[in-house]
Amino acid sequence: MQQNLTHLSRSLAQLLGGAVLALGLSATTIAAQSLFSPAVRVNQGIITHFELEQRVRLMEVLRIPGDPAKDARRSLIEEKLKMQAVSEAGIEVPPEDVQQGIDDFASRARLSTDEFLAALQNEGVSAETVRDFVRNQMAWRDYISARYLAQARPTEDEINRALGLSGGGGLQVLLSEIIIPITPQTVDQVDDLAAQIAELKSYDAFATAATQFSAADTRAQGGQMPWLPLAQLPPALQPVILELDPGEVSTPITLPNAVALFQMRGLREAPVGTPRYASIEYAAYAMAGGRSPETLKAAAELQQRVDTCDDLYGVAKGQPVEVLDRVTAKPGEIPQDIALELAKLDPGETSISVTRNNGQTLMFLMLCNRTRDLGGDASREDVANALTQQRLETLANSLLEHLRADAIITEE
Repeated sequence: MQQNLTHLSRSLAQLLGGAVLALGLSATTIAAQSLFSPAVRVNQGIITHFELEQRVRLMEVLRIPGDPAKDARRSLIEEKLKMQAVSEAGIEVPPEDVQQGIDDFASRARLSTDEFLAALQNEGVSAETVRDFVRNQMAWRDYISARYLAQARPTEDEINRALGLSGGGGLQVLLSEIIIPITPQTVDQVDDLAAQIAELKSYDAFATAATQFSAADTRAQGGQMPWLPLAQLPPALQPVILELDPGEVSTPITLPNAVALFQMRGLREAPVGTPRYASIEYAAYAMAGGRSPETLKAAAELQQRVDTCDDLYGVAKGQPVEVLDRVTAKPGEIPQDIALELAKLDPGETSISVTRNNGQTLMFLMLCNRTRDLGGDASREDVANALTQQRLETLANSLLEHLRADAIITEE
């Protein structure tokens, strides 16, 4: 920051020459006045050049994708509109809540608050800029909650529809996934890699990581999964997914011989009923060699040869009985990595993403059948919270568009 000010001061001194000295003003003073002069007026409020510069630096340091200069201006205009509405409503965020928000922000970077603020200071971002950013985010959240929470809460019938307990729709999620295989030799490297991926902020960055590191069949699509009924996901995974905001990446989830990460891309209520399942039947055929090129090639060829679970009996004929396992189990009793793969399949479809025996055995999975049930695993509270947050976000975006349409915004 000091280097920028010094450079600006020298430029101004060269431009104004003796006129500056004649007026009795230093170049440094003029530079400071320029930094804190209005860059944008939003109704009766102003955004200074200093605020713009700080927001650009913050976005660059946090590696937020996009055009920092353009996006910083847009986000500051939106923030000013939001804070004007918050001020009119008389909402204030207690200092201790702001501090907790900063602490949480720092913890996501696995730093103490002092270390986090010092690191940002070294990159030219002031502690007050961070404090304002966090305070404004929290104030807008509180304002939207106070204004819309009552109408955003779902009714019991709406929760039933989301759970698939009535003739209406069910809750569906749109996810991207990264499944990183683990062997005894790669445990530490996988943990470090997963922690880095969990900090990704953009869809493109997650897709690139999926293409490079994921062992799931979806890696060719940048990890993107199709819309899936929430009820089809492993029971333990459902509340984790429901807590994610769009674009947010889950913390690393430990699976047998792998670590999984998920990015939320969308949440919706389906127009038709979503069935729930009392049990799931699947077949698992063990293939020696793990994810070696030879075994993966053999598995891909096998996918072309089998159409039903019964076909695997012919494939396993003459081999030890333990190479083929046909299982019927409740959703919550199925190992999570297998349950995740089965959630993506229709009966007769296969997956070759799961391994066992420290990665030395590839599990050729085929979904045989699902038995419907009216029960469920996602709690009503989880589903209600997810629906509420989805609706609050929609209402907040709509209000912001109205505020922008009614505002007088002028560039200086």
